[in-house]
Amino acid sequence: MTETATPIASLSFEKALAELETIVGHLERGDVPLEESIRIYERGEALKKHCEALLAQAEAKVEKIRTGASGQAIGTEPLDVEG
Repeated sequence: MTETATPIASLSFEKALAELETIVGHLERGDVPLEESIRIYERGEALKKHCEALLAQAEAKVEKIRTGASGQAIGTEPLDVEG
């Protein structure tokens, strides 16, 4: 892990997820000193929250197409992810 880490807010979903996967790999191997483990765990938590926020934003943008009785598109409405 580099000391001059990229600010999380500027990372794309893909880059944040890749960094999070790297952190998980380091922590799972257990070969990282305790202080570094704590530091990268905290960054991992922040990356996880950032990824969740980006996914929520993407879901809010996804819309489903409404169709009329004739099957023609008549507009869009928010995607119902619950049901």
